[in-house]
Amino acid sequence: MTEPLPDEVDDALWAEACRRAAAIRRFLETASGQSTVNAIADLASELQVSQATTYRLLRRFRADGTVMSLVETKRGRPAGHRALDARREEIIEKAIRKYYLKPTRPTVSQLVRDIETDCDAEGLKPPHRRTIERRLGDLDLRHRAQRRGETRTVKATTPVPGTLSTTRPLEIVQIDHTKADIFVVDEETREPIGRPWLTLAMDVFSRMVTGFYLTMDAPSRLSTSLCLLHSVYDKTAWLKAREIEEPWPVAGLPDRVHVDNGADFRSRAFKRGCENAGIAIDWRPPGTPRFGGHIERLIGTQMGRLHLLPGTTFSNAQDLAEYDSKKHAALTLRELERYIALDIVGSYHQSIHSSLSRPPLAVWRDHEGEIPLRLPEDRLQFWVSFLPEQERTLRPTGIHLFDLRYWSAALSADVGRTERRLLVKYDPRDMSRVFVRRPSGNFVEARYADLTLAPISLHEALTARRTLREKGRREVDSRAVVRTALEQRKLVDKAVKKTAAARRGKAQPRRADDLRDTGTLRGVDSSKPVPFVEDIE
Repeated sequence: MTEPLPDEVDDALWAEACRRAAAIRRFLETASGQSTVNAIADLASELQVSQATTYRLLRRFRADGTVMSLVETKRGRPAGHRALDARREEIIEKAIRKYYLKPTRPTVSQLVRDIETDCDAEGLKPPHRRTIERRLGDLDLRHRAQRRGETRTVKATTPVPGTLSTTRPLEIVQIDHTKADIFVVDEETREPIGRPWLTLAMDVFSRMVTGFYLTMDAPSRLSTSLCLLHSVYDKTAWLKAREIEEPWPVAGLPDRVHVDNGADFRSRAFKRGCENAGIAIDWRPPGTPRFGGHIERLIGTQMGRLHLLPGTTFSNAQDLAEYDSKKHAALTLRELERYIALDIVGSYHQSIHSSLSRPPLAVWRDHEGEIPLRLPEDRLQFWVSFLPEQERTLRPTGIHLFDLRYWSAALSADVGRTERRLLVKYDPRDMSRVFVRRPSGNFVEARYADLTLAPISLHEALTARRTLREKGRREVDSRAVVRTALEQRKLVDKAVKKTAAARRGKAQPRRADDLRDTGTLRGVDSSKPVPFVEDIE
């Protein structure tokens, strides 16, 4: 059976696994891992399982450290397979949004009837009422109350934070997006292509930037996920690839992340990936900038640095004045990424922070030994849980994705043995490899089939494909295409007329001059013998 990813696990099974993980983490922290009889009995009571099962769950969690290790496979439907097909899930989600989350506060019974109507219209079996109620239970309580005008619930679920205090690094990391105040240019043409989006992550305690991601695409689950991945892992190789010598010592899983309330942060995959790794998520309530003020000030600082670069848009129309941002744009996306990285590690981390009265790097170094460095037990599993995905058919030539071909020796055994499309995870920052989930459920790393190719980003790959297509269109002789099409049209029209005439019995006898070139070899004197090829020495 294929091992499910966190976002593929049934909601009820996942919620129970999260509850168990929280209880076990508390047990390991307070009991220091001592499995005394009384401690195990108390834990078993909290988990609502037998002591034998408690020992088994402890062993699994100690070995893996993820929520997934505690997901139970129940009899009947395997874990990772929801009761409903994708279309009915889509109908439920749409109906909740369209009919239920309204200030008129329609009842659950009315929602059930609306879903039954929509399913009947498409010839589908309506889901059971309990299934719909479970989907309602998955909704964020505060969001639901806001959409339905339930003011009492909104008030009861709105946090009232004071100052955001932390005691050590990586206790809280804040993440946010902004559209960069600068135009970038195309790698090949050097023509302006637009303003990129910057996603930043910052450690609240030390004010260190823990990671960032720069892209031309609007904020999404992908931006957030790739920023978090950059934040968690060691950056030595990343810095070396960009020829940056200054240190960036930040690495490790944060205890909590503070994120905006946008849909990109609330994606199922991002939420499950964080929960699976033991990262708690706090969503910033709308209209409460103090909740994320630290990251917002950092973003303001970074944007101010970009105002010194050619192609800047500044932050307001007054500063912009007569300056033509597109005309002066000079940096590519890759060059801007390196500039931002240099500014972070060589300037921001090394400068005195107004709130700390010290450089962020100095604060981090002081407390580095106190940081309980947590890294994912299963690096590959953690990595792929946050990456975007596509489904592809395994061909004899390998996996084809974005006009690139990938191969792994491990895939040889699967060629021709399955018609099922395989899940392919990819990192848009480096398309030299992808991760393919085999029919067995295990992920394997597949590399370029052509090993001579250099690593490129998805943006570069798509740009190259677009350039090639445009070049192909330019090389086409449009006049020749039109001429050929007209001649083909005349040929077809003439053939149709001849056929119609013949079928009416009105075909005219062929004239002698129509037979002149028929049945003879023009240019050959038939009075002289023509030797066969075999006769010629």
